[in-house]
Amino acid sequence: MACDRQQADAEARIRTAITQLLTGPIPDDLKCDVTSLCVLAGVPRATLYRTYPHLKTEFDRQRDTAPDNGQQPDRRLARIDQCKTETNDLRVRLASRDREISELKRFRDTAVSRNRLSSLISRSRLASLTRRSLVSVLH
Repeated sequence: MACDRQQADAEARIRTAITQLLTGPIPDDLKCDVTSLCVLAGVPRATLYRTYPHLKTEFDRQRDTAPDNGQQPDRRLARIDQCKTETNDLRVRLASRDREISELKRFRDTAVSRNRLSSLISRSRLASLTRRSLVSVLH
């Protein structure tokens, strides 16, 4: 009888720990994993694996399907996912800016080139006009 009572008590503690890890705030020094489950429940890992494998399987299944349901029980993993998303967004923005800078540099180079050509043409015309003026004055 006492053994059944201890098993029932341990199973209740494990179920409570599963609920806390999957729905409630996870204590700062713990993660959403089997080790933390055992720590919260006060049950050795070996006992969980040997005596309560169905609870471990249930915990793993619920934890693995949580992101599919729009939940992320482990804030560290949620933060990692958020950082990955932000990093990807920043990479896309950076690539876009790099393309824009390249286009602007090409535009600048074209404008400078045209400006130099225009300046050379203007000088050539001015020199031509100056020569004609000198020729007409000398004749």
